[in-house]
Amino acid sequence: MSNQPSLKASGHNPHTIEEAQQLVKYVESLFMPWNIDALIDGFTDDCIVRFGTLPEFRGKQALRRFFTARSSKQNGYRLTKQLRTLANDTMTNIWDGEWEDKTTGRKMKGFGVEVWKMRDGKIAIWEAAFNSAPAGETLDVAKMLG
Repeated sequence: MSNQPSLKASGHNPHTIEEAQQLVKYVESLFMPWNIDALIDGFTDDCIVRFGTLPEFRGKQALRRFFTARSSKQNGYRLTKQLRTLANDTMTNIWDGEWEDKTTGRKMKGFGVEVWKMRDGKIAIWEAAFNSAPAGETLDVAKMLG
C-alpha cells in the first residue's frame, strides 16, 4: 500500500487556496517514491512542457520519457513543494529537492519555480526554472553561470 495521499479527480481546476495546496502536496507525494503513471495522469493529453534549458516538448509520451529519465538518474529523491499563487487557471509553486546521482554517487540539491496552467483539473502547460548543484557546496555567481 502506498503512503501517498489520495486526491480524488475532480475534473475542475482548484478554486481555493486550500484546494491548490492539496494539489501541490499530492503532486509532491508522487515523486517519493516516483509514481510516473500518476504523475502522467495529472497532465492533459496535449500538455506543453518547458523545463529549464531543455527544448520544449509536448504530450504524455514525451512527458513519460522525461520522468523516466529523471527517475533513472535521481536516487532517493526527496522533494518539498510550496504553493505560492493561485490566479484563475494558473498556479505557481517553489520546490527544494535532494537526491543522489545514480551514476556518480554525488549528493545533489535543487531548487525550482513552477508555473502550472490548468485545464479541467489537469496541468496543460508546465513551465519550470530549475537549478541544481552538489549538496553542501556553496556556489558564487561565477560558478553558477559556468
